[in-house]
Amino acid sequence: MPPASGSPEPSDGGALLAKGQPVPNIAGTTLDGRPFDLSSQRGRPVIVNFWGPSCVPCRDEFPLLLDKLAVHAADRLAVVGVLMYDAPAPARDFITQYDATWPTVEDPSGAIRTVYRVAARPQSYFIDRDGILRSIQVGQLTDVEFERQYALIAGAPAESGAPPTGGVPKPSIEIPPPP
Repeated sequence: MPPASGSPEPSDGGALLAKGQPVPNIAGTTLDGRPFDLSSQRGRPVIVNFWGPSCVPCRDEFPLLLDKLAVHAADRLAVVGVLMYDAPAPARDFITQYDATWPTVEDPSGAIRTVYRVAARPQSYFIDRDGILRSIQVGQLTDVEFERQYALIAGAPAESGAPPTGGVPKPSIEIPPPP
């Protein structure tokens, strides 16, 4: 339950986010006002990218993400942005300029970046089809680094009925829509 301030309280019990473990769910509102839930992407390789349009490396990395979505479309690659530190309007303008189609979730209270232990922008989390964190990139992705890390998440999901490797899923982080 969110505290009185309206900011969600991370409910991960203080557990550290770690490679080989399930990622916390992200539930919130996208820049276009739609609800978003990271768990809806289960079964797809996912990259969660913390970014903002005032971040020069984020701006430089954006075309690479666009290209990789097209290159890996047959794998159903999903990119999810989390807006970090910047206002929504410039982010919307930047997304429109590049015709990006992936959702970007607002994080006005910083709850998502806190639970994900984000150090800097851009920062990307490579999550496999079972919702397991396989790799973290701090700083701008290069083509070579993207492909190396993408190979870790592109495989088939765990057999139906089998628990995902890495243990019990983490609790959800729910971000209320901005007032």
